[in-house]
Amino acid sequence: MPGIVGLITKSLPKATAERELLEMVESVRHEPFYSRGTWLDSTQGVYVGWVARQGSFADGMPLHNEHGDATLVFAGEDFPEPGTVGTLQGRGHAVAPEGPSYLVHKYEEEADFPKGLNGRFHGLAADRRRGTVMLFNDRFGLQRIYYHEAKDAFYFAAEAKAILKVQPQLRAMDQRGLGEFIVCGCVLENRTLFQGIHVLPPGAAWLFRGAVLEKKSAYFEPREWEQQEPLEPKAYHVHLRDAFVRNLPRYFNGRERVAVSLTGGLDTRIIMAWRKAPPGSLPCYTFSSVYRDNQDVRLARKVAGICGQPHQVITTGKEFLSRFSHYAERSIYLTDACVDLSRSPDLYVNEKARQIAPVRIVGTYGSEMLLQAVMFKAVEPARGLFQPDVLPLIDAAKVTYDTSREVHPVTFAAFRQSPWHHYGVLGLEQTQVAVRSPYLDNDLVKTVYKAPGSIVINEEGRLRLIREGNSALASLRTDRGVGGRNSFFVHACLEFLFKAEYAYDYGMPQWVAHIDHLFAPLHLERLWLGRHKVFHFRVWYRDELASYVREMLLDQRSLARSYLAPEVVRAIVNGHLSGKRNYTTEIHRLITLELTHRLFLDSR
Repeated sequence: MPGIVGLITKSLPKATAERELLEMVESVRHEPFYSRGTWLDSTQGVYVGWVARQGSFADGMPLHNEHGDATLVFAGEDFPEPGTVGTLQGRGHAVAPEGPSYLVHKYEEEADFPKGLNGRFHGLAADRRRGTVMLFNDRFGLQRIYYHEAKDAFYFAAEAKAILKVQPQLRAMDQRGLGEFIVCGCVLENRTLFQGIHVLPPGAAWLFRGAVLEKKSAYFEPREWEQQEPLEPKAYHVHLRDAFVRNLPRYFNGRERVAVSLTGGLDTRIIMAWRKAPPGSLPCYTFSSVYRDNQDVRLARKVAGICGQPHQVITTGKEFLSRFSHYAERSIYLTDACVDLSRSPDLYVNEKARQIAPVRIVGTYGSEMLLQAVMFKAVEPARGLFQPDVLPLIDAAKVTYDTSREVHPVTFAAFRQSPWHHYGVLGLEQTQVAVRSPYLDNDLVKTVYKAPGSIVINEEGRLRLIREGNSALASLRTDRGVGGRNSFFVHACLEFLFKAEYAYDYGMPQWVAHIDHLFAPLHLERLWLGRHKVFHFRVWYRDELASYVREMLLDQRSLARSYLAPEVVRAIVNGHLSGKRNYTTEIHRLITLELTHRLFLDSR
């Protein structure tokens, strides 16, 4: 996604460092609507570049203070307290009414910078007066920075490919990362799939002096919020509502057009209940299945109608499937293999979303924060698929995952699940649009730590928040049948359809797949698919994408990967494409790993 790249060194010749910087910048300039630039200070050994979406919050780097002795390069977004600009102007700083110019002055005035920022971001601050350089990111670690500590330079980048571009010897698979990706679909802790490349931990403020890394500091630790005393249920709801309502408007501010990505759930509905935008001023859209209008679309139309806002539907169908190889390869490349193939449609729908508005408001992280929903887990791969020497890596990954869960549930959701599991999809989406979620607001997450023991308080609280904000919206059920009239019967029916669709698609047991194959001419999938889900890879891999799956996985290069059992790969492909077996998840993983080799590792 757009961000910063560069190196910190006094060991390399200036001409070499500048050349490498330009190569790094070009390697992450993926779209014609990206702006780019570089800034360097060879006396401090700083060579930094950036790409940003044109017109975005971070477009217009670098930022300098009035004396020219402090320079800030920033990527991402900050959602400051109202009055921040006026306060800094009152202290004599030259601050523009919009945009990020105030940030360099916050750096000057706040000893604990960037702790006072609120958003997803990373950046670099060069201070010639102090003789220091600070590399930092947001407290959740969602605006990722990769780094590599070489003998003669410290390399950093928003995307790992920028480091691989100038350090080709790192094009090798990290074995521990491989095991975690196989089991969890993402790499855990601060590792990556690439040997020697790591990720800056959340809440980092690493300090360099004389181009040498002096201190790996953290400006924030989750225990600061974990140590708060829980509130009584009534007081907690008031605090939660006030935090949400007070901070929501700032996510709609800025110079770019904003749209809401509506679903049939509660999290986006809470946003709509309290936004209270003038009629016709807030475009909304929903992603839909090619088979039928799903529950998200049906309910989102009603939500938009009640709020007097326009609504559009973005469908993933024939156009996407006809260009699947493009979106598959592009998704893995753009995210440095931080998503698997199942997320490739996200690139397609966000390209369409950008045509509506360059800023996308989402309800993502709402259930994760309020209900501590766990969105990924450790799953055993198909038996025999991987060679015996990979099994210890798989076992180690399961232990790492289990250990990572042994923390406060909000800490796991916000500071582990979000930067490990959610980052890939977020990074893919943000190649096209700015994604904003009020559920990761600092004040809101801090408040959630004060919740009484039971998450039932938050479950009930979500419905109450909607009622208090817009009673008409509260009368609608959700996509899963929560709330509304005749809720027990409707909920039971929709839950059945939801689970049936999952069972017919990703979760179809092998014995059911064999029976389903016997009835293939009846196209029974038309009865189930598209009622809740948008993407339908079991059927797509079997039918429209069968040639692609066969060409990718039965190619001699693919079958020769040292960690795979080729005979099992053949059985998986043939079994799935015949319709007699369901290996959707395995195909996701296998093609993703193969594309990772071809895009990043095979060629040095």
